Amino acid sequence: MKNVLLILMSFVFLASCKQTGQKADDHLLADPNLLHRNMKQLTEVIIHDVFGPPVASRIYSYTSLAAYEAIRFEQAGYPSLAAQLNGFAPMPSPEKGKQYNYLLAATKSFFTVAEKITFSKDTLLNYQNKVYADFKSLLDIDTYERSLDLGEAIGNKVLERAAKDNYKETRGMAKFLGNNQAGKWRPTPPDYLDGTEPYWSLIKPLALDSAAQFKCPPPPLYKVDTISDFYKMVKEVYTIGNNLTEEQRTIAHYWDDNPFVMEHSGHLMYANKKITPPGHWIGITAIACKKKQLNAIETAQAYVVTSIAMFDTFIACWEEKYRSQVVRPITVINELIDRNWQPMLQTPAFPEYTSGHSGISAAAATVLTKRFGDNFAFEDTSDLEYIGSKRNFQSFDQAAQEASISRVYGGIHYRTSVDAGARQGKTIAAFINNKLQLRE
Repeated sequence: MKNVLLILMSFVFLASCKQTGQKADDHLLADPNLLHRNMKQLTEVIIHDVFGPPVASRIYSYTSLAAYEAIRFEQAGYPSLAAQLNGFAPMPSPEKGKQYNYLLAATKSFFTVAEKITFSKDTLLNYQNKVYADFKSLLDIDTYERSLDLGEAIGNKVLERAAKDNYKETRGMAKFLGNNQAGKWRPTPPDYLDGTEPYWSLIKPLALDSAAQFKCPPPPLYKVDTISDFYKMVKEVYTIGNNLTEEQRTIAHYWDDNPFVMEHSGHLMYANKKITPPGHWIGITAIACKKKQLNAIETAQAYVVTSIAMFDTFIACWEEKYRSQVVRPITVINELIDRNWQPMLQTPAFPEYTSGHSGISAAAATVLTKRFGDNFAFEDTSDLEYIGSKRNFQSFDQAAQEASISRVYGGIHYRTSVDAGARQGKTIAAFINNKLQLRE
C-alpha cells in the first residue's frame, strides 16, 4: 500500500511539473523577447563573420524588415513598411480564415533572410531548430506549417529586393588604395589596409531617393599653414590626444565599436572582434523596447525603423567619404607635427569626412526619440559582454553626442567631421520619420 501511494504521489508531482512547464512554454507563442533573442543571435553571427559597419547595417535592415512584415498581421492597423520603401514587390499575405502564429512566421522570415546574407548558416540553423521545435510542440501541425510557409514567403520576397541593391556587383569592383595628393586619404598604420567599401554609395537606399539626397557641406580646404582652418582642426586632435582625461579615454574606448581591431605585440599579430556601431544601436533599441515593454509588433517596428535610418545614413556618408577622400589625422600629424604620434584608437580603413559613427548614432537616436520620447533614460549594456563596461544616459541624443565626440577623443576624426556627420544623420532620420507611416 505504501508503494502504491508513493507511485500515485509521483504521478501527481510529474503532472504538476508538466502543467507548470506547459504554461511557461505557452508564453513563447506571443513573447516579444523571442525577437530580441533572434536579433542577439544575428549580432553574434555578424561579429563572428567580421562584417564591417555598412554591411552590418544592411543585414540588420533586411532581416528586421522581413520580421516586421510577418508580425504586423498579428494586429490590425499596422501597414506594410516595404510598400513605403524603394523597390519592393508586394509582400505575401495570410489566407483569410486560416490560423497562423505570426511570431513564428516572423522568426522564419527573419532567418530566411539572415541565412542568405551572412556566412555562418550552421550557427543560425542550430538556434532555429530549437525554436521551431518549441513552437511545433505547442501548435497544431497545420498552423505550425502554415506559419512557417508564410514567413519563408515573406523572407524570399525581401531577398528579391536585396538581390537587386547592387551589393553583389560591388563585391567584384577594384580595390581603393587612395592616392598621394595633398590632403587626400591613403592607407594608415599599423596595417595600411585598402579602403573599406569604396563603392557603398552605389547601394540602393531603402528610403532615400539617392545617396546624394542630403549632402554635407564641403570639408575645410586642405592648407598646412598654421593659421588655416584645416591646420587648426588637425592641431586640436593632436592636443586632445596628448592630454586625454580618464573620462575621455573611457568614452573613446566605450564607443570604439571596431569590429576587427588588429593588435600588435612584438612579432605577434592578432584580432579582437567586437560589436559594430550599428550593432551597438541595435542593442540600445532592444534595451528601450524591453524597458517600455513593447509588444512584438512594436518591437519589430522599432528594430526596422532604426535599422533603415542607419543603413541609408551609411550610404549617404560613404558617398561623401569617397568623393572628398579627406586624409586622416594620423597621416597629417605624423607628416607635419609629430612623426611618433599615435591615436588612442586604431584608425579605420576609409576616408575621414564625414564620421560614419556620428552619422548613424544621430540617425538612430532621432528615430528612437520619436518612438520613446526626448528624456528616455537608460542603462546601456549593449557592449557589456564584449568590453566589460556599461554607461548610463538620460536620452538617446546624449548617447549619440557622446558617441560622436568619442571619435575626436580617439584621434581618428576631426571635430568638423563629427559635427557634419551628426547633422547629416539627424536630417536623414527626420526624413525617414516623416516618410514612414507606422499606423494606419
